[in-house]
Amino acid sequence: MRLTGGTSARLGASWDGRGTNFALFSANAEKVELCLFDGQGRRELERIELPERTEDVWHCYLNDVSPGQLYGYRVYGPYAPERGHRFNPNKLLLDPYAKRLAGRLVWSDAHFGYRTGSAREDLSFDRRDNARGMPKAVVVDESFNWGRREIRPQIPWEDTIIYEAHVKGLTQKREDVPPNLRGTYGGLSSPAMISHLKRLGVTTVELLPIHGLVDDRILVEKKLSNYWGYNTIAFFAPEARYAQDNALDSFRTTVARLHDAGIEVMLDVVYNHTAEGNHMGPTLCFRGIDNASYYWLNRENPRFYDDFTGCGSSVNLTHPRVLQMVMDSLRYWVEVCHVDGFRFDLATTLARGANGFDRGHAFLTAVRQDPVLANVKMVAEPWDLGLGGYQVGAFPSQWSEWNDRYRSAMRRYWSGEGNLTGEISSRMTASSDLFHHDNRATRASINHITVHDGFTLADLFSYNQKHNEANGEDNRDGSNDNHSNNCGHEGPTDDPAIVALRRQLRKNALACLLLAQGTPLILAGDEVANTQGGNNNAYCQDNETGWIGWENLGTDDDAIDFVAHLTALRRRFGQIHCQRWLDGRRTDGSYGVLWLTPSAEEMKESDWKFPESRFLAYVLGPVEPGQAPIFIVLNAAPQEIAFKMPKMPEYRSWQQVLNTTETVQTSGQFASAAETKAPPRSVLAFAGAA
Repeated sequence: MRLTGGTSARLGASWDGRGTNFALFSANAEKVELCLFDGQGRRELERIELPERTEDVWHCYLNDVSPGQLYGYRVYGPYAPERGHRFNPNKLLLDPYAKRLAGRLVWSDAHFGYRTGSAREDLSFDRRDNARGMPKAVVVDESFNWGRREIRPQIPWEDTIIYEAHVKGLTQKREDVPPNLRGTYGGLSSPAMISHLKRLGVTTVELLPIHGLVDDRILVEKKLSNYWGYNTIAFFAPEARYAQDNALDSFRTTVARLHDAGIEVMLDVVYNHTAEGNHMGPTLCFRGIDNASYYWLNRENPRFYDDFTGCGSSVNLTHPRVLQMVMDSLRYWVEVCHVDGFRFDLATTLARGANGFDRGHAFLTAVRQDPVLANVKMVAEPWDLGLGGYQVGAFPSQWSEWNDRYRSAMRRYWSGEGNLTGEISSRMTASSDLFHHDNRATRASINHITVHDGFTLADLFSYNQKHNEANGEDNRDGSNDNHSNNCGHEGPTDDPAIVALRRQLRKNALACLLLAQGTPLILAGDEVANTQGGNNNAYCQDNETGWIGWENLGTDDDAIDFVAHLTALRRRFGQIHCQRWLDGRRTDGSYGVLWLTPSAEEMKESDWKFPESRFLAYVLGPVEPGQAPIFIVLNAAPQEIAFKMPKMPEYRSWQQVLNTTETVQTSGQFASAAETKAPPRSVLAFAGAA
C-alpha cells in the first residue's frame, strides 16, 4: 500500500474509488496509529502511523484500501486523569466517524484504561491489549441505488402524526411478517407493517436509537441487554443487530420502502452522552482519543466528569470539533440515509454552556442556519438531569418539543383527578402558555400520553405501582410518579366491569391525543392494548416484556379502527391541526374557540372554578370558508352529565362524529340547543351542520 498524507478536510474513512483517506481529530494526542485487521477482525495485519497533523486532525491516504476493510486506532498521549487525559495505546479505539461496525464488544477487564481492582483504580495504567474483544470500524461505499420511485414524503408539520417504535420490538411477534424479517429493519418496511401504519393513519415513524450501541457490562452479566439503545458509541453507524447482513444498506432499503409508502422516518438520537460512562468506565472511543475535548470535565478536578444525564458523563458541544461531529452525523443521516427528522434525547445537555442552558448556544445556532437540516423535523426532549435542566418551551422556533405537561395533565384527568379543566383546556389547545412566543406555531407541542419510557397505555389503567423486578434493581428504577389508575385491581383481571372501564379509558386517552392541537405522538402497541406487565422502565427487556404483543388483533381490545377514525377526524377538521394560535370571540362575531358550560353558555371566570369539575366542552371555529366547526365534550366524571348543544344561528344541527362509549361509531343528529347527556368517562365530538 502506498502511504501519502491525504487530507484533513473530511473526518473518518472516506473511499474515493481508488483508495481511502483516514482522518481523526485529537487535540491532545502525541501520535496516532491506524490499525488494519483481517476480514474477521481477529488479526491485526498492520499498524500505520498517521504521518500528517493539520489543525489537530491526524490523517493519511492509503491507495489500495477499499470498502470492507476493518480498522481501528491506537492513540498515544499522557495518561493523567487528574489533568483530564486518559490516553492508552494498548486500547484499540473505534473511529468516531465509523459508518459501519463489524463484531460486538466482548466484555473483559482489558477494555478499561486502568487496572481494575487496583488500589487507586482509574489513576493506575493498564497495559493489556483489548483488540480481540473490540468491534471494528469498516470502510464503506456510501453510494446506494435509491431507485426512481423514492421521493421523500415531506409531510407538513400540520399533518404529522408520529408513531414511536422500536425496530426489533415492533415486529418480533408479528406473525404476518416473514420469520426472517421479524425484529429487523426489513420487518419494519414489510408489506404487513406498512399496511398497518397506513391503516392507522400515522405519517411518521420515530425509531428508538439505531446508532451503534454497546450493552452495559452489568446488564450482560445479568443476562439482559441495552434493549432501548440509549448507550451509543457510534453516531454514524446503523446498529448491526437489526440487520441480516449490511446494516447500512438494510436501513437505507427500509427508508426507501417507507418513503415509497408516503411514510417518514425520524430517529431518536443520543448525542448527550456515550457508552463510556463515568471515570470508572471503559476506554472504547472518545475517552482514549481525546477525553479532555469530547467530554464535560469537572473544572475543579478534571479526573471526574460533569454529569447532566445520569449516565456518568456528558458530551461537550462547546468544543468546535465535537460540535462538528454532531452536525456531520446529522447531515450524514439526512444526505446519505434520507432520514426525515430527529428526536434529541435529553436535548438540554446539547445546548449547555459554562453557565447552563443557553438558548443562543452554538449547537442551536448551527442547526438553525444549516441548509441540509432546514427542511427536516427537529424535536427536543427539553430537559436533562442537571441544574436548570427543565426547559420545556425554551427552544427556538425551528424546534418542536416533547410536552410532558400534556402527558401529566391527561393522565391525571382520566385517572379521576378533579379541578383540572383549566389545565386540560390549555393542553387540548397546543399549550399556548408554554409555546406561544417567538413566532412558534402550535406544532411546537409534541403531545403524548405514553412513550417508551413509562407505562404503556394498557398498563396506565391496569397498575397503580410499577413492577420492575425483572430489571434486577429491586424495583428501585423507573418513575414512581405515574398518575396511573388500576381501576380497582392491580394487573390482569377477568372482572368484566374493570375490563370495560380500562378499555373505555384507553379510548378516551387516544381521543384526547388526536383531537388536541399540537403534534400527536402514539406509542406503538397502544392500539392493541400492549402490556409490559407493569414494567415502566423496560430498557433492558429484549424479550416478551419489551416486544409488542399483537395477540389482541381482532379482539375487543383491538383499537386500530378506532385510531383510524380519530386520525381521519383530525384530517377532516383543519382547526385541530392548524398552525395558528386560537383566540376567543372576535369583534365580527367569529371565533377561534368558545368554552361552554353544560347549558351552552360561554364560560365566565367563576365557571372555571366549579368545585371538582371534570366536564369540559368547547367549539373550535372554522379556519377556512365552508369548513364546519367541531364541538368537543370531555366528561371524566363517573356519572353522566346533561348538557346542551351550542346554539348558533348559522348551524341548525350538530352531527355526532365521535362517541368513545360506542363500539361502532354512529352519526346521530342533534338540533341546535338540544339537550342530551355525556356518558360517564367519555369523549364526544360533533360537527356543525347548516
